[in-house]
Amino acid sequence: MTFKPARLLIALLAVVAVPVFAQNVAVVNGKPIPSSRVDAVVKQVVAQGQQPDSPQLREAIKKDLIGREVLMQEAENKGFGKDAAVKQQIENARQAIVINALVGDYLKKNPVNDAEIKAEYDRFVAQTGDKEYHVRHILVGTEAEAKDIIAKLKGGAKFEDLAKQSKDAGSADNGGDLDWAAPSSFPKVFSDAFVKLQKGQVTETPVQTPNGFHVIKLDDTRAAKLPTLEEVKPQIAEALQQKKLQAYQEEMIKKAKVQ
Repeated sequence: MTFKPARLLIALLAVVAVPVFAQNVAVVNGKPIPSSRVDAVVKQVVAQGQQPDSPQLREAIKKDLIGREVLMQEAENKGFGKDAAVKQQIENARQAIVINALVGDYLKKNPVNDAEIKAEYDRFVAQTGDKEYHVRHILVGTEAEAKDIIAKLKGGAKFEDLAKQSKDAGSADNGGDLDWAAPSSFPKVFSDAFVKLQKGQVTETPVQTPNGFHVIKLDDTRAAKLPTLEEVKPQIAEALQQKKLQAYQEEMIKKAKVQ
């Protein structure tokens, strides 16, 4: 049996066309949508735990990609792809994608290890201390006002009553109550003043911070309830990653020629 030239050409084209077509899930107005795009979306959906891979999922993704392609072609036909604002947004998105790839590669090659996390946790524990303090304060604008409040307290006035004149609106109506907190939660000059107090005592002299002058009362102390290393390990790891990335960026800025 022999093929005529025309039939032979048709047969060859058919053989070539099959694998090419198989690589696409659809062709929209002559523009192919490769099956690799479906595979990529499926991989992302599965990795995020949204849905398992299935024919139904792939069909839904295929329809979505076709819809996107139709809209994209219409947008291009109307010239939106050449719009200056759109082009800027595309460039911003491109930068974000490329930078994320760089960041991912850097973190993969410079991971935060358990020793670094443990060291940061120990530093946090040392800084926080083993005690929490329940304090109240009255904030005023001048040292003279603060001294006058201290004098009134020594004369028998109630701290909670005088706290109503505090400039700290968040605590004024609550007797100056700042709730339980570690010393590290406050400015150092503020915490240095109340850690020296005994239960029920008030600072003898006004304590100045950038906010004004404070009169501080210590209500009570208790053992600090610190989270365990395992409880805060993810947050510490993320914070250390950000520090590494910031140092990496600053290093490159120093090497860059910025005019």
